[in-house]
Amino acid sequence: MGWEIWNLREWPDRLEQAAAWFHEKWGIPLAAYRESMLDCVEGKGPVPQWYVAVKAGAILGGLGVIENDFHDRKDLTPNVCAVYVEEAHRCRGIAGALLEHACADMAGLGVDTLYLLTDHTSFYERYGWEFFCMAQGDGEAEPSRMYVRRRPK
Repeated sequence: MGWEIWNLREWPDRLEQAAAWFHEKWGIPLAAYRESMLDCVEGKGPVPQWYVAVKAGAILGGLGVIENDFHDRKDLTPNVCAVYVEEAHRCRGIAGALLEHACADMAGLGVDTLYLLTDHTSFYERYGWEFFCMAQGDGEAEPSRMYVRRRPK
């Protein structure tokens, strides 16, 4: 394996590195990531949370948990967002480990149900996510698939 998953709230000194990495991958303004990650580090509640898979100080992958991932179903919250693994490190279990870690951590914070908006059609099922409904992403021409993951009680 050789990599580990960090909860950003426990590694506040990595906030700038993580914000820059997510900004580079998704093109969302750096300030938006910085603000969300600062809220995470300051512990303003269970949401937002940010997680990164790291090896030798380099980020290999990451994801966040935010209130709404820019879609019309504001009632489906919180949302896993910005799931990304560097191409050179894909197919090594990093995405699945990040998803499982985030779900377990959020359950520990009292959040048993998470949602995820995606265009993928089978990837998330491998990790225990279930198709829930279609939702309209902000600025998107076509609806996307909304998945749900409920932690067994």
